Amino acid sequence: MSRKDILRKISINIVPILIYGVMRILWFTYRKRYKFIDKKIDTQLIAVSWHGELLISPQVYRRLKPKERTSAIISQHFDGDIIKKVLGYFNILPIRGSSSKGARGALINSIKKLKNGENILLTPDGPRGPRHSMSDGAVALAIKSKLPIMIISYNSSSYWQLNSWDRFTIPKPFTTLTIYHQILDINNISKSEAKEYLQLAMSRYTI
Repeated sequence: MSRKDILRKISINIVPILIYGVMRILWFTYRKRYKFIDKKIDTQLIAVSWHGELLISPQVYRRLKPKERTSAIISQHFDGDIIKKVLGYFNILPIRGSSSKGARGALINSIKKLKNGENILLTPDGPRGPRHSMSDGAVALAIKSKLPIMIISYNSSSYWQLNSWDRFTIPKPFTTLTIYHQILDINNISKSEAKEYLQLAMSRYTI
Protein backbone atom coordinates (compact mmCIF):
# COMPACT_ATOMS: atom_id res chain seq x y z
CA MET A 1 0.00 0.00 0.00
CA SER A 2 1.42 3.39 -1.00
CA ARG A 3 1.89 6.31 1.38
CA LYS A 4 -0.93 8.12 -0.40
CA ASP A 5 -3.29 5.18 0.12
CA ILE A 6 -2.36 4.98 3.81
CA LEU A 7 -3.01 8.70 4.34
CA ARG A 8 -6.29 8.41 2.46
CA LYS A 9 -7.41 5.50 4.63
CA ILE A 10 -6.48 7.34 7.81
CA SER A 11 -8.34 10.45 6.61
CA ILE A 12 -11.51 8.53 5.78
CA ASN A 13 -11.56 6.88 9.22
CA ILE A 14 -10.54 9.82 11.41
CA VAL A 15 -11.55 13.07 9.69
CA PRO A 16 -15.33 12.35 9.64
CA ILE A 17 -15.34 11.77 13.42
CA LEU A 18 -13.54 15.08 13.98
CA ILE A 19 -15.88 16.94 11.61
CA TYR A 20 -18.95 15.47 13.29
CA GLY A 21 -17.62 16.41 16.72
CA VAL A 22 -16.98 19.99 15.64
CA MET A 23 -20.43 20.20 14.01
CA ARG A 24 -22.20 19.11 17.18
CA ILE A 25 -20.13 21.26 19.54
CA LEU A 26 -20.71 24.37 17.42
CA TRP A 27 -24.40 23.55 17.00
CA PHE A 28 -24.99 23.56 20.75
CA THR A 29 -23.30 26.96 21.13
CA TYR A 30 -25.52 28.68 18.57
CA ARG A 31 -28.61 30.72 19.36
CA LYS A 32 -31.14 29.45 16.81
CA ARG A 33 -34.17 31.28 15.45
CA TYR A 34 -36.42 29.28 13.15
CA LYS A 35 -38.35 31.10 10.44
CA PHE A 36 -40.90 28.60 9.13
CA ILE A 37 -42.17 30.01 5.86
CA ASP A 38 -44.22 26.83 5.59
CA LYS A 39 -44.67 24.51 8.58
CA LYS A 40 -46.18 21.59 6.68
CA ILE A 41 -43.28 19.17 6.82
CA ASP A 42 -45.21 16.05 7.88
CA THR A 43 -44.94 14.54 4.42
CA GLN A 44 -42.42 12.73 2.26
CA LEU A 45 -40.17 15.21 0.48
CA ILE A 46 -36.90 16.09 -1.23
CA ALA A 47 -34.69 18.33 0.92
CA VAL A 48 -32.13 20.71 -0.58
CA SER A 49 -29.42 23.05 0.64
CA TRP A 50 -26.34 24.66 -0.87
CA HIS A 51 -23.07 22.73 -0.71
CA GLY A 52 -21.41 25.50 1.28
CA GLU A 53 -24.02 25.15 4.04
CA LEU A 54 -23.42 21.46 4.81
CA LEU A 55 -22.05 22.24 8.27
CA ILE A 56 -25.55 23.32 9.32
CA SER A 57 -28.14 21.86 6.92
CA PRO A 58 -27.95 18.17 7.99
CA GLN A 59 -28.44 19.23 11.61
CA VAL A 60 -31.40 21.42 10.72
CA TYR A 61 -32.86 18.59 8.65
CA ARG A 62 -32.65 16.16 11.56
CA ARG A 63 -34.16 18.78 13.87
CA LEU A 64 -37.15 19.08 11.51
CA LYS A 65 -37.32 15.42 10.42
CA PRO A 66 -35.80 13.43 13.31
CA LYS A 67 -37.00 9.91 12.48
CA GLU A 68 -37.70 9.69 8.75
CA ARG A 69 -35.66 7.31 6.62
CA THR A 70 -33.41 9.50 4.50
CA SER A 71 -30.71 9.07 1.87
CA ALA A 72 -28.42 11.73 0.42
CA ILE A 73 -26.92 11.99 -3.06
CA ILE A 74 -23.15 12.16 -2.49
CA SER A 75 -20.41 12.49 -5.09
CA GLN A 76 -18.03 9.65 -5.93
CA HIS A 77 -15.02 11.92 -5.33
CA PHE A 78 -12.78 11.65 -2.26
CA ASP A 79 -14.59 14.45 -0.42
CA GLY A 80 -17.77 12.44 -0.98
CA ASP A 81 -16.23 9.60 1.04
CA ILE A 82 -15.78 12.02 3.94
CA ILE A 83 -19.30 13.47 3.62
CA LYS A 84 -20.76 9.94 3.44
CA LYS A 85 -19.32 9.06 6.84
CA VAL A 86 -20.29 12.36 8.43
CA LEU A 87 -23.91 12.03 7.28
CA GLY A 88 -23.91 8.47 8.55
CA TYR A 89 -23.70 9.85 12.09
CA PHE A 90 -27.02 11.58 11.38
CA ASN A 91 -28.50 8.29 10.14
CA ILE A 92 -28.53 9.57 6.56
CA LEU A 93 -27.56 6.87 4.06
CA PRO A 94 -25.54 7.50 0.86
CA ILE A 95 -26.54 7.36 -2.79
CA ARG A 96 -23.28 7.73 -4.69
CA GLY A 97 -23.23 9.82 -7.84
CA SER A 98 -23.44 13.42 -9.04
CA SER A 99 -24.06 15.51 -12.13
CA SER A 100 -20.42 14.92 -13.18
CA LYS A 101 -20.09 11.21 -12.42
CA GLY A 102 -22.64 8.44 -11.89
CA ALA A 103 -25.59 10.76 -12.44
CA ARG A 104 -27.88 8.19 -14.09
CA GLY A 105 -27.30 5.58 -11.39
CA ALA A 106 -27.84 8.13 -8.62
CA LEU A 107 -31.12 9.24 -10.22
CA ILE A 108 -32.39 5.67 -10.60
CA ASN A 109 -31.45 4.77 -7.03
CA SER A 110 -33.03 7.96 -5.72
CA ILE A 111 -36.31 7.17 -7.46
CA LYS A 112 -36.25 3.69 -5.90
CA LYS A 113 -35.68 5.21 -2.47
CA LEU A 114 -38.55 7.63 -2.96
CA LYS A 115 -40.85 4.79 -4.03
CA ASN A 116 -39.93 3.03 -0.80
CA GLY A 117 -41.08 6.04 1.20
CA GLU A 118 -37.71 7.60 1.97
CA ASN A 119 -36.76 11.26 1.80
CA ILE A 120 -33.86 12.43 -0.35
CA LEU A 121 -31.34 15.10 0.62
CA LEU A 122 -29.11 16.77 -1.98
CA THR A 123 -27.09 19.87 -2.85
CA PRO A 124 -28.02 21.26 -6.30
CA ASP A 125 -24.63 22.97 -6.75
CA GLY A 126 -22.53 19.96 -5.65
CA PRO A 127 -20.04 18.46 -5.93
CA ARG A 128 -17.95 20.97 -7.91
CA GLY A 129 -20.14 23.98 -8.53
CA PRO A 130 -20.25 26.67 -9.70
CA ARG A 131 -21.42 27.98 -6.35
CA HIS A 132 -25.21 28.34 -6.09
CA SER A 133 -25.74 26.89 -9.55
CA MET A 134 -28.78 24.67 -10.13
CA SER A 135 -28.37 21.14 -11.47
CA ASP A 136 -31.33 19.11 -12.71
CA GLY A 137 -31.37 16.60 -9.82
CA ALA A 138 -33.81 18.06 -7.30
CA VAL A 139 -36.26 19.30 -9.93
CA ALA A 140 -36.14 16.03 -11.91
CA LEU A 141 -36.82 13.99 -8.78
CA ALA A 142 -39.64 16.26 -7.65
CA ILE A 143 -41.37 16.15 -11.05
CA LYS A 144 -40.91 12.38 -11.37
CA SER A 145 -42.16 11.60 -7.86
CA LYS A 146 -44.68 14.47 -7.61
CA LEU A 147 -43.24 15.31 -4.19
CA PRO A 148 -42.57 18.76 -2.71
CA ILE A 149 -39.09 20.22 -2.20
CA MET A 150 -38.02 21.43 1.24
CA ILE A 151 -35.43 24.22 1.22
CA ILE A 152 -33.07 24.61 4.17
CA SER A 153 -31.26 27.97 4.29
CA TYR A 154 -29.80 30.14 7.00
CA ASN A 155 -28.15 33.43 7.83
CA SER A 156 -25.54 33.95 10.54
CA SER A 157 -24.67 37.13 12.39
CA SER A 158 -20.97 36.21 12.37
CA TYR A 159 -19.14 33.56 10.38
CA TRP A 160 -16.00 32.39 8.58
CA GLN A 161 -15.94 31.42 4.90
CA LEU A 162 -13.32 29.11 3.45
CA ASN A 163 -11.50 29.96 0.23
CA SER A 164 -13.14 27.05 -1.59
CA TRP A 165 -15.36 27.00 -4.68
CA ASP A 166 -18.49 26.78 -2.50
CA ARG A 167 -17.28 29.42 0.00
CA PHE A 168 -17.95 26.86 2.73
CA THR A 169 -19.48 28.70 5.67
CA ILE A 170 -18.72 28.14 9.36
CA PRO A 171 -20.82 30.24 11.74
CA LYS A 172 -18.69 31.38 14.68
CA PRO A 173 -19.36 29.92 18.14
CA PHE A 174 -22.17 31.55 20.16
CA THR A 175 -23.47 33.46 17.16
CA THR A 176 -27.14 33.66 16.16
CA LEU A 177 -28.43 31.49 13.33
CA THR A 178 -31.62 32.51 11.57
CA ILE A 179 -32.81 29.30 9.96
CA TYR A 180 -35.31 29.37 7.11
CA HIS A 181 -37.50 26.49 6.03
CA GLN A 182 -39.74 26.52 2.98
CA ILE A 183 -41.78 23.96 1.05
CA LEU A 184 -42.09 24.35 -2.73
CA ASP A 185 -44.49 22.52 -5.02
CA ILE A 186 -43.15 22.67 -8.58
CA ASN A 187 -45.32 20.08 -10.26
CA ASN A 188 -47.45 22.51 -12.27
CA ILE A 189 -44.62 24.36 -14.03
CA SER A 190 -42.02 23.44 -16.64
CA LYS A 191 -38.60 22.05 -15.72
CA SER A 192 -36.75 25.25 -16.68
CA GLU A 193 -39.21 27.40 -14.74
CA ALA A 194 -38.93 25.06 -11.76
CA LYS A 195 -35.12 25.33 -11.73
CA GLU A 196 -35.27 29.12 -11.86
CA TYR A 197 -37.95 29.22 -9.14
CA LEU A 198 -35.97 26.89 -6.87
CA GLN A 199 -32.70 28.76 -7.36
CA LEU A 200 -34.34 32.08 -6.54
CA ALA A 201 -36.00 30.66 -3.43
CA MET A 202 -32.78 29.02 -2.19
CA SER A 203 -30.74 32.18 -2.74
CA ARG A 204 -33.17 34.47 -0.95
CA TYR A 205 -32.09 33.61 2.61
CA THR A 206 -28.53 32.36 2.18
CA ILE A 207 -25.26 34.03 3.13
